[in-house]
Amino acid sequence: MAGEPQDDCLFCKIVGGHVPATIVRETDTTVAFRDINPQAPTHILIIPKAHHADAAALATAEPLLAADVLREAQAVADEEKLESYRIVFNTGTGAGQTVFHAHAHLLGGRGMQWPPG
Repeated sequence: MAGEPQDDCLFCKIVGGHVPATIVRETDTTVAFRDINPQAPTHILIIPKAHHADAAALATAEPLLAADVLREAQAVADEEKLESYRIVFNTGTGAGQTVFHAHAHLLGGRGMQWPPG
């Protein structure tokens, strides 16, 4: 069921404290932690605590929670003193999503190319 923790979800396990992560910020609705395979000097994932498979599911089911994720991305960027940054949501395997729990990648600390991929 959407929103409910999933036993086989890595990010649900991080939210539940069953898998360690380097957490940089936490609110009632979100957790932000450093990516274990960083693609930029600053690479932090911001996730909703509630399980939603991807950004599209999150936006459809809980638009206010989607806004919380974006607000936290800004707060993390401020704490990391990033003057510019990129926020990426991968949705589906073809876009590179490997963990099927909605999450935003906050990337910064270097110049970004366009197009990105």
